[in-house]
This record gives sequence, C-alpha cells and structure tokens, in this order.
Amino acid sequence: MFTAAQLRAARVLLGIDQRRLAEMSGLSVPTIQRMEASETMVRGNVDSLVKLIAAFDAAGIEMIDEGAASTAQGRGVRLRVASGAAKSVPGDRS
Repeated sequence: MFTAAQLRAARVLLGIDQRRLAEMSGLSVPTIQRMEASETMVRGNVDSLVKLIAAFDAAGIEMIDEGAASTAQGRGVRLRVASGAAKSVPGDRS
C-alpha cells in the first residue's frame, strides 16, 4: 500500500499531470483525483490500485514502503534507473 503523498510525488517525479496518469493506468481522472485527495493511505478498489502500481512500475517508479532499504527514513518514491540507458518517460514529447 502507498500514501497519497507518494502518489503525488511519483506523478511529479515523472513530470505528468493527473490526466496523463489516468491514461497510463486506464483509470479515470476523477479516480486519480480521489486517490490523491486521500488523507493518508490511497483508497480504491484492488483493480484500480493494481492498475496504478503497474503504470508506475512501467514508468520506472519504485514505491518505497516504510522500513524498506533506502538512504532516508519513512516512505517515499524513487526513479528506478535502467542500467546503461536512460528510460524515457511516457508522455514525454521532447
């Protein structure tokens, strides 16, 4: 499970808006908005959460759970870098 703050941070790290995240995950914009508006843990049905996690995973985002190995404490997100090559961000039109 992940928090609304992690969701927002992951989206910002990718440089995408809620509409683009909705497209990537197959969810609606209102669903993304509701998830991001959660006060703590993201709430949603299992199918929606799985779609969201899969979209982030495909984009190279790793959700860091509390207690997981990282250089800082607490929850967070980090961009997983493919070895030897830069990974393009979905929706990047550069």
